[in-house]
Amino acid sequence: MFVEIGTIQVILPARCRLALIADTHIYSSGQRPLPEPVLELFDRAEVDRVVHAGDVACEEVLDQLATVAPVIAVRGNNDGGDFGRGLPHMVEMQMGERLIRLIHGDGGRSARAVATEVAPGADCVIYGHSHIPKVERAGDAILVNPGSPNDRRWHPHFGVGFLEVAPDLVRPELILFTDPADLASVNPTWQSDRK
Repeated sequence: MFVEIGTIQVILPARCRLALIADTHIYSSGQRPLPEPVLELFDRAEVDRVVHAGDVACEEVLDQLATVAPVIAVRGNNDGGDFGRGLPHMVEMQMGERLIRLIHGDGGRSARAVATEVAPGADCVIYGHSHIPKVERAGDAILVNPGSPNDRRWHPHFGVGFLEVAPDLVRPELILFTDPADLASVNPTWQSDRK
């Protein structure tokens, strides 16, 4: 029997590179796959963790993402049964002095409103639910919604993202695309900075 999990805390290195994904909505019985170019992009980016902001829908998606890097995920409103109950409602990632919160964003007026409610005290809140890729500020916190890599709904683009965290830096980056094949030529900003 599973017990529903509220908030968990995770300690990560003070310098960390995260791949961001949300709202994959891939069901074991469904036809929608996780686009292979997304996995290839995350692998090429040499991320430390893959962060899924909920509505995963089945464990196989987390297994696929774990081939790239260890996965941190939260429960979305479409994560049901024992699988969903095994995911926390929120994750707080402590990276040195930086605090990053991860939440799906359902259960409020809007996903953005939920992210804003949990923003006080955090450097960044990663959320999903709306399928709308967005980076903005709420007080001192950066709000990041990576969108969805395979279900764009009300937005013209699919989306994933990256978050680079260091003692002097919290840098989000959205990667928007209309065709997953376009990701073959994309690299995160931190790889361009090394050139």
